[in-house]
Amino acid sequence: MILFVFMNCKNKTKSIEKKLEPNRPVIEKPLSMKPPDGMVWIPGGTFLQGAVPQDNMAMKHEKPQHPVAVDGFFMDITEVTNAQFSKFVEQTGYLTIAEREIDWEEMKKQLPEGTPKPHDSILQPGSLMFKKTKESVPNLYDFSQWWRWAIGVNWKYPNGPDSNLEGKENHPVVHISYQDALAYCEWAGRRLPTEAEWEYAARANNNAIFFWGDERDKISEKANSWEGEFPVNNTLVDGFERTAPVKSYPPNGFGLYDMAGNVWEFTSDWYNTDYYNTLASKKDTIINPKGADKAYNPNNPYLEEKIIKGGSFLCSDSYCASYRISSRMGTSMDSSTEHVGFRTVATPEMLSLK
Repeated sequence: MILFVFMNCKNKTKSIEKKLEPNRPVIEKPLSMKPPDGMVWIPGGTFLQGAVPQDNMAMKHEKPQHPVAVDGFFMDITEVTNAQFSKFVEQTGYLTIAEREIDWEEMKKQLPEGTPKPHDSILQPGSLMFKKTKESVPNLYDFSQWWRWAIGVNWKYPNGPDSNLEGKENHPVVHISYQDALAYCEWAGRRLPTEAEWEYAARANNNAIFFWGDERDKISEKANSWEGEFPVNNTLVDGFERTAPVKSYPPNGFGLYDMAGNVWEFTSDWYNTDYYNTLASKKDTIINPKGADKAYNPNNPYLEEKIIKGGSFLCSDSYCASYRISSRMGTSMDSSTEHVGFRTVATPEMLSLK
């Protein structure tokens, strides 16, 4: 495997640099194996996962940085699009979570004991939709102020029962749950990336805050995000109110598009707020980490959440700035929203078995 060590922080000690070079077999892409259509080879390497020292917007759960090594893999150049997901559904007849009847007995397992059952008129198939507020929001931690449950919304009708996918074939598919993403992966002979693989691919040998560097003033030209006061007014400097067609912005150093903004992307790792501390305590390079053994989020103790990466069109410099490479967030496995999608990865071994 080709090892890439990228560190531009002069205060890193030689002891850490040495740990970034684990003694292990070198694995390379077979010379005869070409990337599948729509994918690119990500050469394996070693990097520091987590928030970089110069990132003053970093959150506690993005720290501390810790050395990680990953083997090479193929990755989708873009997020899975509506056109690609449509092909999957046409061939399999798959029904997404947002299209299925709601099972209250299953849902209440993830809620505090004693939570009353909502009226049947509310327990209808649907998904979460974003709504602007009419005035400034003093508490940006209260997500309920800009999210609403929308009955009849799903990947085919992303803005409501009267909407459709016409003209949005190359937009990332949304209103997809983690379970739906896994179903697509099984059909396509792919899998979801680990958090470490996703972040390594997003960095592309760049130990900076964003995939393009540390310059915050380039966000509008590099990513689909929220400009203006969130969640009141989006000035649309970047040209889009909600999702943008894939490849609307420049790719990163590995040729990957939308690794910042547009829609959040699922990874296979459990969201555990203690996980980075656990890895850092090992004081060694972690090879191909698969994430925490179980989910843990003190803010959502009843949910088993998976990590999503990359931020979305709702990320604002004044709110979460989650188009930063180290940004991470947890989301439940059996629900969907209009700002979460996914991309897939594959190893040479997976492709050789097809």
